[in-house]
Amino acid sequence: MTEKEDTSKLEKLNAVKGMNDILPPDSARWEWLEDKVRTLMALYGYRNIRTPIVEPTALFVRGTGETTDIVEKEMYSFEDKLNGEALTLRPENTPGVVRAVIEHNLTYDGGKRLYYTGPMFRHERPQRGRYRQFYQLGAEALGFAGPEVDVELMLLVHELFGALGLRNVRLEMNSLGLPAERQMHRAALISYFEQHPGQLDAEAQRRLHSNPLRILDTKNPAMQALVQNAPQLLNYLGQTSLRHFDSVKSLLTACGVPWSVNPRLVRGLDYYSHTVFEFVTTELGAQGTLCGGGRYDGLVKLLGGKPTPAVGWGMGLERVLELLAQQGQAPAAPTPDAYAVIPDADALPLAMQAIQALRAAGVSVQMHAGSGDGPGSMKSQFKKADASGARFALIFGADELAQNEVTVKALRDDSAAQRRQSLADIAAWAPTLQCPT
Repeated sequence: MTEKEDTSKLEKLNAVKGMNDILPPDSARWEWLEDKVRTLMALYGYRNIRTPIVEPTALFVRGTGETTDIVEKEMYSFEDKLNGEALTLRPENTPGVVRAVIEHNLTYDGGKRLYYTGPMFRHERPQRGRYRQFYQLGAEALGFAGPEVDVELMLLVHELFGALGLRNVRLEMNSLGLPAERQMHRAALISYFEQHPGQLDAEAQRRLHSNPLRILDTKNPAMQALVQNAPQLLNYLGQTSLRHFDSVKSLLTACGVPWSVNPRLVRGLDYYSHTVFEFVTTELGAQGTLCGGGRYDGLVKLLGGKPTPAVGWGMGLERVLELLAQQGQAPAAPTPDAYAVIPDADALPLAMQAIQALRAAGVSVQMHAGSGDGPGSMKSQFKKADASGARFALIFGADELAQNEVTVKALRDDSAAQRRQSLADIAAWAPTLQCPT
């Protein structure tokens, strides 16, 4: 059996279900989005933090919540074969950021504004806008207790969506108050739902005493009327919590950001307090939440640090890009300014020197690459030049090189005359190849 025959019998390997390759030209849209993010974060004074993809499982049990779906059902957890340590692929990054802040004592000299991007992992059923490996952008502000930082973080999202050109995205928010207020509301919720046992589905019955707030998140249509009539947390807030929430609302209004209060918007974990918010759209079906966040003043202490106020948000980048594409806001894939046509391999030394000089002058040039048997015919090279999307072809023919010149041919403008340019003064004419911005 030959090596070729043997190789042909090997099983084809595909990506893990729900974990997708991001290929050109789509990857260019990701880069465009990431550039927008970096620019905006710098304007607001947020610095980039990069934490490991693998963290101790205990971090998420404590930091994400033992009774959450993420921890109970969705985490990719495993045991390190070398030392038996329980490890998990991060399903979200706020616990990892807080762990890093504590471990490196980042707030020793005052509060910190941080942001991150990267892959997260949850073992759930893949569907539109929901994948097993997904990319998240997040911003976290630690060490700031005032409502103005809650608003600053919402402004970040509002400004980003504006810079991207997104439409029909609304801000919903609520207040979770302080722990004692939440405990009173929790008791009222349990008492209310206990009066309607026949209307609770199996999931709600399971959560009734462990995490009753999560019942308010149910997507079960049969339970919507029951949930709508449940006690509202806002009715249990004291003066301090109401002042904080009123300040958030008034500051958002002063900054021209529309908002609405959603009394059913909750977080089911005790370390959350005061403001919670979501940016949502109706254009992505069931996966309409683009960004969710809130204040989590109790998390740093829960993970072993000194009590530290904190607030942040996370945003699914796949959903943002899908909405951009749906609204026609996604940018076109980039194309080179010029395509280098090289008819003869003997021309390569001079041609490549010229191409490098053009690139140094800021011109993007795609060079034709032969098959190994030669550069290929002029016809095939021009076909590839046209397919590249380049505005110009640069022809490095024998006649041109004998005169230390290159022919510049417009590929997108039939009225433009073909011209010769000197290779001795590339910097002078290179700007004529660049696409105007």
